[in-house]
Amino acid sequence: MLGGGLMRELYERHAKGQSIRSIADELGIARNTVRRYIRAEGVPTRAPRPKRPSKLEPFYPYLERRFSEGCTNSVVLLRELREQGYTGGRSILKDYLKRHRPPKAPIVTRRFETLPGEQAQVDFGYFRYKLPDGRTRSLWAFVMVLSWSRAIYVEFIQRADLATFIRCHLHAFEHFGGVPQSGLYDNAKVVTLGRDDAGQPIITPEFLDFARRVGMTVKLCRPYRAQTKGRVESGVKYVRGNFWPSVRFTDLGDLNRQARTWCVKVADQRIHGTTLEKPADRLAQERPYLNPVPPLSRVADLLRDKRQVGRDGFVVVDRAWYGVPVRYAGTTVSVEIAADTVKLWSGDEMVAVHPRATRPGERLRVPGQWSGLDSVAARPQAEALAEQVADVTVSRRSLRIYEEVAGL
Repeated sequence: MLGGGLMRELYERHAKGQSIRSIADELGIARNTVRRYIRAEGVPTRAPRPKRPSKLEPFYPYLERRFSEGCTNSVVLLRELREQGYTGGRSILKDYLKRHRPPKAPIVTRRFETLPGEQAQVDFGYFRYKLPDGRTRSLWAFVMVLSWSRAIYVEFIQRADLATFIRCHLHAFEHFGGVPQSGLYDNAKVVTLGRDDAGQPIITPEFLDFARRVGMTVKLCRPYRAQTKGRVESGVKYVRGNFWPSVRFTDLGDLNRQARTWCVKVADQRIHGTTLEKPADRLAQERPYLNPVPPLSRVADLLRDKRQVGRDGFVVVDRAWYGVPVRYAGTTVSVEIAADTVKLWSGDEMVAVHPRATRPGERLRVPGQWSGLDSVAARPQAEALAEQVADVTVSRRSLRIYEEVAGL
């Protein structure tokens, strides 16, 4: 469009009778432009350009479905859209997400900085997943974050018991290459039995024993103040938002292999929002400040959980049945669960080793499980008996005897 001054000049020249050709030549504009402005009733306006469709528009139905499933992370969604042929950028996607995310309430807390090797923060997360038939199941996720480097370790588990909790610690220490000086926890039952009359935490004796054996002190958040371990709280949210929405797994072993790869190649390679460095780079600096990982023999007995053997010689572990020799029926044994095996102990004697069951309800037997069953069944047992007593006859005497004794 012409500027205001040029338009006035055009109208004034035309009003004085100057020809269109002359006006166009003197003002340096096209004759058709002069003719269009002179013939128009008002100021000509440029026709609006047709709106180009967004590159994201074909993927709106997919995004709406993912929103309904709770996934609004732009990094995850961009990765999924790229796999479907999306060629646009992340900024278009982020603008679209802003219009669909609910506003977040601000959270205010005080930040505490730690030294390298000083602290790890630990928490559990609860994660749901879908089975092939559409039903849902759930898993626990053990998450440990080193407070200084922000390096993260994630392990998914089926049971959040004490033995599993200790085993996850050992796996995390191996992953990081050492043991931190202290661990910060919330008030979970595997860590604390509650608080005494003075308000001091009572640490679970078995977990306190483990911490002392590996050279780590145990610290607890104040009740109802879980944000004091905000690094791992953020870590759980990060796992839920970045890793979990796109994962597809066949079994627990496959899931944990994917989780370890994600920790190393994704989580620890990002530029952390607080440190502005990669956690992997900071972990390399922090590792010399960690204490050495103790040998497994130092804590092996703490990795076993107690189970009662049934009358048929089987022990239930994670909804599967593991056999022991029948002579241990009715006794209490210890169960040591590893990634691929289940070991059963009676005191210090290992009485059975099984591969991990592949499905619920599976029964795994040991060779000769029922050997000696007849002798076990024939063992004499005490029997409660009724008792017959001798017949007691009471002699009868004449009343005259009592009268004589009484002097009557």
